[in-house]
Amino acid sequence: MTHRARSATRSGGDPRQAETHCPYCALQCGMVLRETGDRVEVLPRQFPTNRGGLCQKGWTAAELLDHPDRLTTPLVRDPATGELRPATWAAALDRIAADIRAVQTGYGRDAVAVFGGGGLTNEKAYALGKFARVALRTRHIDYNGRWCMSSAAAAGIRAFGVDRGLPFPLADLGRAETLLLVGANPAETMPPLMRHLADQRERGGRLIVIDPRVTATARQADLHLQPLPGTDLAVANALLHIALTEGLIDKDYVAARTTGFDEVRRTVAGYWPAEVERLSGVPMADLEATARALGTARSAIILTARGAEQHAKGVDTVSAFVNLALALGLPGRPGSGYGCLTGQGNGQGGREHGQKADQLPGYRKIDDPAAREHVAGVWGVDPDDLPGPGVPAYQLLESLGTPGGPRAMLVFGSNPVVSAPRAALIESRLRGLDLLVVADFLLSETAALADVVLPVAQWAEEEGTMTNLEGRVLRRHALRQPPPGVRTDLAVLTELAARLDAPASFPADPAEVFTELRRASAGGVADYAGVSWERIDADEGVFWPCPDPDGPDTPRLFADSFATPDGRARFQPVTHRPAAEQVCVDYPLHFTTGRVLAQYQSGTQTRRVAALRRAAPGGFVELHPDLAARLGVVEGDEVRVASRRGELRAPARLTPTIRPDTVFAPFHWGGAARANSVTSDATDPVSGMPEFKICAVRVEKA
Repeated sequence: MTHRARSATRSGGDPRQAETHCPYCALQCGMVLRETGDRVEVLPRQFPTNRGGLCQKGWTAAELLDHPDRLTTPLVRDPATGELRPATWAAALDRIAADIRAVQTGYGRDAVAVFGGGGLTNEKAYALGKFARVALRTRHIDYNGRWCMSSAAAAGIRAFGVDRGLPFPLADLGRAETLLLVGANPAETMPPLMRHLADQRERGGRLIVIDPRVTATARQADLHLQPLPGTDLAVANALLHIALTEGLIDKDYVAARTTGFDEVRRTVAGYWPAEVERLSGVPMADLEATARALGTARSAIILTARGAEQHAKGVDTVSAFVNLALALGLPGRPGSGYGCLTGQGNGQGGREHGQKADQLPGYRKIDDPAAREHVAGVWGVDPDDLPGPGVPAYQLLESLGTPGGPRAMLVFGSNPVVSAPRAALIESRLRGLDLLVVADFLLSETAALADVVLPVAQWAEEEGTMTNLEGRVLRRHALRQPPPGVRTDLAVLTELAARLDAPASFPADPAEVFTELRRASAGGVADYAGVSWERIDADEGVFWPCPDPDGPDTPRLFADSFATPDGRARFQPVTHRPAAEQVCVDYPLHFTTGRVLAQYQSGTQTRRVAALRRAAPGGFVELHPDLAARLGVVEGDEVRVASRRGELRAPARLTPTIRPDTVFAPFHWGGAARANSVTSDATDPVSGMPEFKICAVRVEKA
C-alpha cells in the first residue's frame, strides 16, 4: 500500500480508500477501507499486530457506517411527553449549556461530571480531560477504562514506575519458550493475536493457561490450570514458592535490578503447593510443572488480563505475578517479561492523557504541583484553577444524584447502563439526574435515558490517533466525512466550551489537538513530544516514550533500568484474601463474567451487525451438566441467576468445561440478560476496579 493511499482520495471513478485500524479491541489491527458507490468494504492490511488478519468483528465493522439505526440528528427530551424528539444542534447545545450553568450555580462546579471511554482517540481523551478541568472546572471525570486495565496499571506503576500494557513488542510473544496466560482468552477476545502464539508453538514453545473455564485459548494450551475464581493470587504465590524451593530464581538479576525481595520471600514461604491446591483446586503437580516450565526456560513471558484483574484484590493479584516475573529475571530481556493484555481499543492512550480521575496528560498526577504548573501553562490557565483529583468510576456513578454527588453528567463513548457493576442501581442513578447528556452514534441503553443525545462521527469519519496494547501510537485515517447532521466529539466540545465561556481554546481540528497534546505530555511518563502524525505513518506507529522528534522511540522498556527513582524494580509482598462476597446457603454458587467471540463490550455496535447477531444472538448462562442435573435444568431452559443485587434471566448452556461450582454469563447484553445486574460492587482499594469476576449467586429454573 503506498503512502498516498493512506488518505481518502477519489480520482475520476476510482474508489475512495484509506488505511486505518479496527474500531474494536486494543490489538488495533490494521485494515484498509474502500468505498465504491454506496458500499464500504474492509480489506486486509499487512501490519505488525495482525499481519493481514482480522476477526469477524473487524471484517464486518464497516456495516455500521450506514446502519439504519445510525443517529443523524440531536435528540432532546420533551418535558411534556417524556419522549426524545429531534432538535437542531443549536437548540441541543444551548439546552446543555443552560442546564450546566443552572446546576453549577445551585450546587457548585463539582455537581457536573464527565464519563469517558476507552475507545476514544487520544485527541478526544485529551480534549475531554481538558474540558472537564478547564471549561467545567469539575474534579469529577473518569472513564470506562477503569473497568479494563486499572489494576494492572496500578501494579505496574508500583513495581516498574510506569504503566504500559506490553513493555515489549507483540512479536516477542512468538519468541517465548514458555508463555503463561492468566485470565486471558485471546482466541475469542482478540483472535489475530493467536498468530503470534502460533509462532511460539512452531518454535517449540510451551503455552500454559490459568482460567476457571476451558476457553478456546485453554483448549490450545499444553497445560491448563483451572482454579476457583478469585484464587489467582494464591496460585501466583505458590508458583514463586516452588521456584524458590527448587532454586529457579535468577539471584544475580534480583540483586542487581530489584529491591524488596526478602520480604516477598518470607511472604510466599507459607504458600505450600498442597495448601494452595486445597484453596484453589489446582493440582500440586500442575503448579510444580508451571513453575518449572517458567523457571527453566531460556525466555518466558507472563501475561495477565481481566480474569486476574477484575477483583477487589486485582492490584495485589497482578503484583503477585509481577513478583514471579522479577524473581525469574524476565522483565527487560528480549522474548521475556511481564505484560498485560489491554482490552479496549484505546485503553492505553485513554488513561494517559486526562480521562482518569487523578491524572493529567502525559500520565502526570493531578496533585503534583509541577505537573499542574506544566499542563496549566500549556492550557493558558492558572494552576490554582485546576481542580483536584476526583473519584474512580464506580464511586462516581454510585454517587450520582445523592447528597453532595453530581447532579449532571456528560457521557462520551460509554454505555454504563450495561457495563457498570450493580447495573440496576447505576441505571436508577442516571435516571435521577437533573441532566444526562450522551454523545454516541447509536442509541445505546444509556443514551435512551438521556435528556440530550448528540449524534457523533464514527471511526472511519474522523482523523486521530490510538495507542494500542504495545504502547504503539497509531493513526486512524478518515475514509469520508460524517453524514449530514453529525458532528465529531471534538466539535461538540468546541461548541460547548464556547457557550460556557471557557478560559482556553478548544480546537475542533484533531491535528491541532494532537500538537497541543504533544506539548502537554512532554517530560511526562507517557511522553509523546517526539511523536508526529507523519512519523507514525512512516514507521508503522511510534512507541512511547518518544521525547525527541529526531530521536528513537521505545519499543522495549526496562532493558537497562526501570522508571523508578533508583532504577530498580520493586517487589510487593502480597497475600491472598477471599473474594468480597462468599458463597453461603442462600447463594451457594460462584458467578463470573466474560466475552464471546462475536460480540464486543456492551454490544451497542456488534449487536446491530447481522452476521455477529447470527453468531451470538443473545445472552446465556453456562452451567456444568452435574449442576444442571441437580437443578432440573436441560439445555435451552431459561434460568434465573440471582445475587444480593439483582438477577438475570437467559437460556442455559450446558458444558463440562466449567467448574461445577461456578456459572458464567457474557456481559454484552442489556435487558433481562444483563450480567451486570448480578455482579458485585466491591472495588479494589488501590485501583477502583470492580470485582466483576466473582460473586455469590443462586440459580434456578425460571
